[in-house]
Amino acid sequence: MTEHKKSPLRDRADDGLFTLIGDVPQLVKNLITAELNALKKYVGQLVKHGGWTLIFAIAALFFLFWTVPAFLAFLIILLDLWMPLWASALIVLGIGVVMIAVCGLWAYVRHVRAIIKLESPGAAARADAAIVKEFADEF
Repeated sequence: MTEHKKSPLRDRADDGLFTLIGDVPQLVKNLITAELNALKKYVGQLVKHGGWTLIFAIAALFFLFWTVPAFLAFLIILLDLWMPLWASALIVLGIGVVMIAVCGLWAYVRHVRAIIKLESPGAAARADAAIVKEFADEF
């Protein structure tokens, strides 16, 4: 006895109504499995890019909070009126501000945009439902 393996690409024009109806549960199972796999991938990408965004946001906050003491050192040295010290404190402040901007821009360009571009599994499920509804409306 030979076992007939069903290919998803086979011609179904000669199949009877009961054969087609009998295949519906397996097709629904395959659809649900595919949607769950898409959801797992979506959540994985969301966690990955969200985690990197959090890391760079924390880095930006780290540099932000270290620029406050640098600014205070700038004011103290400015009051001392020794030009090279306050100039160096101003440079440290400028570096802190630049680091804040670089970390924030990096997080946005590399990870926030990636999160925005992710295809939602809900949208894919709605598209599948629309295809099924369109198919059902033909009959």
